[in-house]
Amino acid sequence: MKALVASAQWAPRKDYPLTDKEIKAKRANCGSQVWRSPVFEIKDIAAPDVGVDEVLIRVKRSGICGSDTHLYETDEEGYIIFSGPVKLPCIIGHEYSGIVEKTGRSVYNFNIGDKVAAESILWCGVCTTCRSGAVNQCERVELAGITSHGAFAEYIVAKERHCWNINDFTDIYSDENDLFDAGALIEPAGCAYNGIFISGGGFNPGAVVTVFGAGPIGLAAVGLARTAGASLIIAFDLIEQRLDIAKKMGADLAFNLSRSDFSAGEEILGLTKGRGADLQVEAAGDARSTIPEMEKSLAPNGKIVYLGRAATSSKMHLNPLVSGANKLIGSRGHSGYGIYHNIIKLISSGRLDLGQIITSHFSFDDLQEGLKKSSDRSDGKIMIDIS
Repeated sequence: MKALVASAQWAPRKDYPLTDKEIKAKRANCGSQVWRSPVFEIKDIAAPDVGVDEVLIRVKRSGICGSDTHLYETDEEGYIIFSGPVKLPCIIGHEYSGIVEKTGRSVYNFNIGDKVAAESILWCGVCTTCRSGAVNQCERVELAGITSHGAFAEYIVAKERHCWNINDFTDIYSDENDLFDAGALIEPAGCAYNGIFISGGGFNPGAVVTVFGAGPIGLAAVGLARTAGASLIIAFDLIEQRLDIAKKMGADLAFNLSRSDFSAGEEILGLTKGRGADLQVEAAGDARSTIPEMEKSLAPNGKIVYLGRAATSSKMHLNPLVSGANKLIGSRGHSGYGIYHNIIKLISSGRLDLGQIITSHFSFDDLQEGLKKSSDRSDGKIMIDIS
């Protein structure tokens, strides 16, 4: 089968404290501190076979995530940008949908021909954290397309427990291409859902919601906030094309942060008559710039949900957290808590249209052109048509 394989040099920075576990597994806890000079090649490799509890999926669609872009991009010293765990070489890509081609002998929820989407948080299910319900924080977690082979390939093997049936999408999508596009978008939408409703505890209908960063996760957050009954949704980004998509997804207002004289926090306070926003979503991964604006424009009992990943820090005044009984909440992943199940129901009902996020399609053969284009950050979602 054809697959896009990423490889790089193992070259830990001098000041990075490698652990024995990282050295033994050649798996960096912070990829941007270890992996240098990445190379991407489409290769012909053997198709995987299934284990007893696995399914073989013929991949139809696979989206380019910001994480993929950060594996592709490098800093001035040649190190990848992605700051999460990374093990290379690896078939990248982790937002995908496809068709079941083969099932292991213990699989009972799926049949050959089923249309499926799959989680990329590969939780083990047996560690204490998983068994306590926090599967996104699995102690032995692997990440599809980052530490374990992913879906920029003609086929991928996935555990049954990580897969979800999307056959019901045929009720709303007459075009199978649209169906698989929607299936591949469940993963990034799931990250937004998890942050807002699970980690963040949700919000009351009528709340004011702001979203900083109108990439795919931020755009999904806008759509989910609209579906859940926010009275005012304000989106912020640096790129006009993404702000236009945010409006299509349900943002009432969208502002460009590139103006030197513009303060998002002051704009929020002005629009809310000084009260501030009830829920603020950081999906930009630029805490140094966004957090100061968010903290000064939080309503009493307001929440900041931090979804962006970046190896950075930000100053924050803590006294307002005490006075306002406010919260800063980190969130990772999209697994567990009925997240995939509920997003599938929202899409199947027509209440959540994620297709508007997609702005470009590339063929599998032109995948590297898609990765290159993702670096300009003008797209909502770039989708790769695998087969």
